[in-house]
Amino acid sequence: MTKTKKAAVLILKCITFVLLTLLIIVLALYFAMWMFVNGPSRTISNLFIETVSETSAAKFLARMYRSQEEIDEIVGRGDSDGDGGYLDNSLINLPDDTTGDEGDEYKSSDKTGEDSSEESVIDNKTGNTPSDDTTNADKSVTDVDEGIEIVDVRGETYNGKMMIISDPKRVFVAVPDSYGENKRGLTLDGYIEKYGAVGGINGGGFYDPNGTGRGGVPEGIVIYEGKLLWGDYGTEYWIAGLDENGLLYVNKMTPETALSLGIKYAASYGPALVINGVPRTRLYGGLNPRTAIGQRADGAILMLVIDGRSVSSLGATYDDLTEIMVAFGAVNATNLDGGSSSLMSYKGEHLTRSAYIFGYRYMPTAFLVR
Repeated sequence: MTKTKKAAVLILKCITFVLLTLLIIVLALYFAMWMFVNGPSRTISNLFIETVSETSAAKFLARMYRSQEEIDEIVGRGDSDGDGGYLDNSLINLPDDTTGDEGDEYKSSDKTGEDSSEESVIDNKTGNTPSDDTTNADKSVTDVDEGIEIVDVRGETYNGKMMIISDPKRVFVAVPDSYGENKRGLTLDGYIEKYGAVGGINGGGFYDPNGTGRGGVPEGIVIYEGKLLWGDYGTEYWIAGLDENGLLYVNKMTPETALSLGIKYAASYGPALVINGVPRTRLYGGLNPRTAIGQRADGAILMLVIDGRSVSSLGATYDDLTEIMVAFGAVNATNLDGGSSSLMSYKGEHLTRSAYIFGYRYMPTAFLVR
């Protein structure tokens, strides 16, 4: 046998060995996941199916082990139907004067730092306390002059941040220059730069086939400065909308209804988490990065982002979000787009971590703070 043939045989053996090794690993992972999904714990199995089904790029994992009918039954078992009902606006007492000295108003109405009642409620539930040795993504911020407080939120499976904005009129929905299949949204940093905002979070959902969407085609409704930019006029959508006074709407409605109510800014996702002070329980959902927005009785806006898909923070369910919002005093609250879109930024720093492996998502909307 010539040297050339010997080399070819050696290369072929190496390739065969590598391929067989990869095949064994893939089969081992497949059957390990099969045992995980079909094991004795129905709760863990359902949680796995819900978690991967909520992603854009990993939905196929659920279909490997369950029929579409079974997946639909698991994902649809939560109580997320209905329109959310009538919002009792009398439960929200908006600030009489939000254009004055925000710092003085904030000092008199909110607790700050380690004495925050909301932080105590959340941390005491799990026995966790904020670490003194933290990175930029983990440190709390209390900016009294800006009327903004950012609080650590921690649970058994998640870490995150809650941004509390005392003046609801400072919050608005940011949009790109235009929408369309060949258009692209902006990253959260892009929106903040465009509008000169101090911070914000990601907003509504968008068409995202297999995780390749660019934020140019929103899901549901988009209202900016009182004008309908996206959505069918007569179709009902879950919305997160703000009127000119900073009153937050979180129920399901048509764009026609939203505009008639004077809603100035709106984006869509859902489901609603809290309505009229009543938590919507048994919403379930998998463990994923999450974003939500709510409003307290004093009018303050609550912006929540939960990290996920990492060893330090697996993520949160819808019920986790509801529990957090209730603990922070939300009268009304709703879920926003999550997953790899979830992100919070304040004064040039990302306070949470993006789960997107390619950097930061382009999105159709964002909720920003002036």
